[in-house]
Amino acid sequence: MEKRTVIGILALQGAFAEHKTALEKLPVKRKLETLLVKTPEDLARCDALIIPGGESTTIALLARISGLLEPLREFVKVKPIWGTCAGAILLSQEVENAKKGGQDLLGGMSITIARNGWGSQVESFEAPLEVEGLQNPEKSFNGVFIRAPVILKLHPSSDDPPIQVIARLSPGLLPPALASPDHSDEPKIFVALRQGLHFLTTFHPELTDDNRFHDYFVRECVFTAKR
Repeated sequence: MEKRTVIGILALQGAFAEHKTALEKLPVKRKLETLLVKTPEDLARCDALIIPGGESTTIALLARISGLLEPLREFVKVKPIWGTCAGAILLSQEVENAKKGGQDLLGGMSITIARNGWGSQVESFEAPLEVEGLQNPEKSFNGVFIRAPVILKLHPSSDDPPIQVIARLSPGLLPPALASPDHSDEPKIFVALRQGLHFLTTFHPELTDDNRFHDYFVRECVFTAKR
């Protein structure tokens, strides 16, 4: 019998249950096993990992307390990770607007990101996304942004895998507070990026019934890594 691919979902805080449900609805579910990851032993069983939305500093703190922070930093070097919202912050190399005391990061993607870049909870919103990197790209995706981070800069080195833009917002959706006077706004409209094995979304695909982002991660990042 073919061995199943184990996709873990970091289950310390945030929307991990919704990701599990979305993965279990995929047509390839017979080849997949989902696992809620709470310990280093759980992580060791995984072929790939999803870090859900939630509160990035809380997730990092709980990872440190549970002994997962350093295993996660080793995991990100060799296996696929998808970070959504707070998970996207943890996957970045640099973060702005960090809480006092700083922010533990895993790295993995050569970007700078801003926490709560769109503002507070009351400034959460939904918007149609251009999804040229997904199946059925002619069909937009309804992005759910909840205290969402904003991608500020892409800075891959010559040794890093290239960064691919998978989804973006319309430039016209940027609020005045985020617009730059020199019109260097392009990274701010990027809301889904892939770099090598890793993938991030600054919004919450797991809060919709559209599973194209979960399908993309499994097919393009996870199964590709296992070939």
